[in-house]
Amino acid sequence: MSDPTRTMWEGRYLKVSQQGTWEYAERQGQIGAAVIVATDEAGRLILVEQFRIPIGRRCIELPAGLVGDESAGESIVDGARRELEEETGYLADKIEELGLFYSSPGMTSESFMVVRATGLVRTGAGGGSPEEDITVHHVATADVPAFVRAARTSGLGIDAKILLLLDQATIADCAA
Repeated sequence: MSDPTRTMWEGRYLKVSQQGTWEYAERQGQIGAAVIVATDEAGRLILVEQFRIPIGRRCIELPAGLVGDESAGESIVDGARRELEEETGYLADKIEELGLFYSSPGMTSESFMVVRATGLVRTGAGGGSPEEDITVHHVATADVPAFVRAARTSGLGIDAKILLLLDQATIADCAA
């Protein structure tokens, strides 16, 4: 029989638990997350840049967001469509679920659904809410390694989910 789980701390969105000697974070409630792979009418990937308190710097990421945090029962597709428009100013005609992944299974129970957004129409500037201060980047797929390298060199953080865009040969190229 395994050790019982003990809650060490609980907030609005997260709970820190312990089972035996293992400490980990869990999402509260029925909140999911969507990570969005979207390309604009010119075929460029849409990436976002925003300040992330846990790492103390701005970070390059795929558009993403919580699902079900604003309205209970929100679907992944609806949440992804909403987050994409809020963050980037693009409304997607079609959202296709590609698969469920776990962020860091040794530290958190958090999972996210990767989705592909197509048929994009520009509805605004994006940028998220004022406190998010999101910058939208349009990057040709072939230029992603150089873009990531330049971003890292300039001191930006790089979200690990950017690896979804790269093949094994270019991962090392981005790190240089």
